[in-house]
Amino acid sequence: MFMGASTKQGYDIAEKSREIVKSLIDDKTGHLTSKERAIVERIVHSTADPEYAEITRISGNFVQESLKSIRNEEDILTDINMVKVGINRYKGKVKCYIKDEKAVKIAKEYGITRASAAMRVAALEGFEGIVAIGNAPTALLEVLDLVQKGEMDVKSVIGVPVGFVGAAESKKALQETELPYLATEGPKGGTPVAVAAVNALINLDLGKV
Repeated sequence: MFMGASTKQGYDIAEKSREIVKSLIDDKTGHLTSKERAIVERIVHSTADPEYAEITRISGNFVQESLKSIRNEEDILTDINMVKVGINRYKGKVKCYIKDEKAVKIAKEYGITRASAAMRVAALEGFEGIVAIGNAPTALLEVLDLVQKGEMDVKSVIGVPVGFVGAAESKKALQETELPYLATEGPKGGTPVAVAAVNALINLDLGKV
């Protein structure tokens, strides 16, 4: 199964798309492991943008630590609900606190974004696992700060916030940490990228990539 195909027609389309993706990015992914290539391939397939093969950065321990977390069915934390609902077939829990009353209260009290406040709520709730940030640079920076303070137990970070304000800077900051990470360079990223990366990891764990 690839990209959720469940019928012969869907499978044929997915396989044809996979062939096209591979032809477009094979010369750009030779330095990656087979598992890393599978993740990048899914990102390119999900976005129809081959440039992701050039701007996606994966730390050497990202896949190993992420798969370990997935096998242990630890939580996956997302910055917004769109990322959460896109993640499928995970046996553990996928959590998002963006609409949590505590996040709303913290955001107002400290004058920060609700996405950032949601990360604080997750820390208070004892989060442990993988963080997937697809939209809010402030959420990614908050995670890095919480980890540095020893207030959040993060096994790996998918940091791909999109936008022209703070996104590139937050992803650069992530790459300068010792956290296992997947990040994109520049302003590109977003929900489809975060979802694709998480689902690719889940499929790797299930042996379906």
